[in-house]
Amino acid sequence: MSTIEAPWQALTGRRYLLSAGPWRSLLYVVTALPLAGLAGAGLGTLILPWLAAGLRLNDGRALDGPLLFLMLLALALFAGFAPLVAIPLAAIERGRLGLVDRRPLQSAHRPLRADPLTWLRVRYTEAATWREVLYGAFLGLVFPVVVSVLALLVLIDIGFLVSPLLAASGTDSWQFGVFTVRTVAQAVPLAVAGVLLVPVLLYLLGLIAAGQAATARALLGDRDGTALRAVAQSRARLVDAFEAERRRIERDLHDGAQHRLTSLTLQLGMARLDVPADSPAAAPLAQAHDEAKELMVVLRELIHGIRPQSLADLGLPAALRELTVRSPLPVTLTVADQLHRPAPHLETTAYFAASEALANVVKHAGASRADLLLAQAGDMLVLEVRDDGHGGADPAHGTGLTGLADRVAAVGGRLLLASPAGGPTLVRVELPWQS
Repeated sequence: MSTIEAPWQALTGRRYLLSAGPWRSLLYVVTALPLAGLAGAGLGTLILPWLAAGLRLNDGRALDGPLLFLMLLALALFAGFAPLVAIPLAAIERGRLGLVDRRPLQSAHRPLRADPLTWLRVRYTEAATWREVLYGAFLGLVFPVVVSVLALLVLIDIGFLVSPLLAASGTDSWQFGVFTVRTVAQAVPLAVAGVLLVPVLLYLLGLIAAGQAATARALLGDRDGTALRAVAQSRARLVDAFEAERRRIERDLHDGAQHRLTSLTLQLGMARLDVPADSPAAAPLAQAHDEAKELMVVLRELIHGIRPQSLADLGLPAALRELTVRSPLPVTLTVADQLHRPAPHLETTAYFAASEALANVVKHAGASRADLLLAQAGDMLVLEVRDDGHGGADPAHGTGLTGLADRVAAVGGRLLLASPAGGPTLVRVELPWQS
């Protein structure tokens, strides 16, 4: 497993030193230094009055007015501006995390499209914001100390490695802790130790990168699914609003336009009975009557396309049976026993998914027959359409599968496709029962 997939597991791999892991860790740590420097400078400035107060109290001296003012000012600046700095810093860190960890990290902030005052009010009251502030403190105060220790060890190791060169330069002596080096022979053990320390330092570098990545994932991610739930709730509200608007349009067409067109058709028919066949108005009146009847058929199909009446009155299985009867291909429908009736918007989605899938079979599959299955699997409503066509269905070729997948995703479901060359093709739609 590579470092980019899971830092901690990568460190235990046998080929870690020969992989890109150490280089990615180095890049991750080095690119964090400017951010850590900015965070450390800001936090250090705000901490100075509090450090001075601690020193005064340690010496037994009282705090004077100017120092108290600076302490309160530093606290106010931290509370007021730390979130404004931490939020973009966290966004950068979530992006940088991809250097060592491929797993996506979702922001815990709720999506907002509001005025600046509302945005500030929500952001300052979110726990995610203050976790990001805590990460900023970690990056500015703890991370530099750890990297400084690593840098010191690297410098010591470099000294070990170049110790034979220093000894050969003619210098009288070099002091390395308790070791005094005067000759090249005395420097060779240090050089060997330096070579042996290189893998240790590389593992230590990976350990630091993995620790920083784990801290970022713990503090900057959507740990409890708050943001995902907010997106799901927003999507559910949109689906409900769409469903309500669809019902309104269907009701207006059915109760308004269709009834008025029916009345017009009847009046035209009665008028034809009263007009003599040889009258000049007979032919135009007959044409108008015929067009009105054709328009009735068109309007009925339009209303059926919005939501079939059988779907509203009898449920999804009955509507699917009607759909299979109207299909130009032989379609076998199988409905699982004891299937509970889902919510109206799920029924509509499942119906039109079946309709679109069967239309694709007729248009593109070259099939002689199809099978339609409706079942319940746990908390999912499952719809499967299988055909014996030539296969090779691909959403990228504009066969309607992309639009079908979007329709299914709008209610939190997913579409699965199996269509090898030569067939058969299986389209499986899974819809969450409680969405």
